[in-house]
Amino acid sequence: DDKIFDLFLELFQHLPLAATIEQKVFVTHGGLPVIPGVTLDDIRNIRRGCEPPESGLMSDLLWSDPQPFPGKAPSKRGVGYSFGPDITEAFLEENNLSLLVRSHEVKDEGYLVEHGGKTITVFSAPNYCDSMGNKGAFIHFDESMEPKFTQYECVPHPNVKPMAYAAGMGGLFA
Repeated sequence: DDKIFDLFLELFQHLPLAATIEQKVFVTHGGLPVIPGVTLDDIRNIRRGCEPPESGLMSDLLWSDPQPFPGKAPSKRGVGYSFGPDITEAFLEENNLSLLVRSHEVKDEGYLVEHGGKTITVFSAPNYCDSMGNKGAFIHFDESMEPKFTQYECVPHPNVKPMAYAAGMGGLFA
């Protein structure tokens, strides 16, 4: 109902925007800030408890995507940016990190390693929206901090129309 929906919205406003693993791996939903010199402290100091703005540091972390060529470009999504390997390298170096792990994009094999091995996109939902045919994947880091990938296919599920859940419970019975 509406109350539960509002509680989820409030919860999302307080979830972490990023995390680090063993002070080596930076994990976020979308991508990296395109403003030079952003530090982990800058990220820690982002005001939370509000809707994400259309631009700025929070928006970059949530919605930006890697691109294969240097520099930045407007995102095809209309929010955030596309960022190149040079931006990845500069951010990681500025913050004494070695790897970016992010999600936010369907990848055919469930993951994709880019930017000379410095960026990994991992997508855990196989056959996204019951229509993409992609594998899902997750990453495990052991004490060596080398990423180990596990891929998987979708499993059969009840005969529910694609995206039926997006319409709320009413969509299940139409």
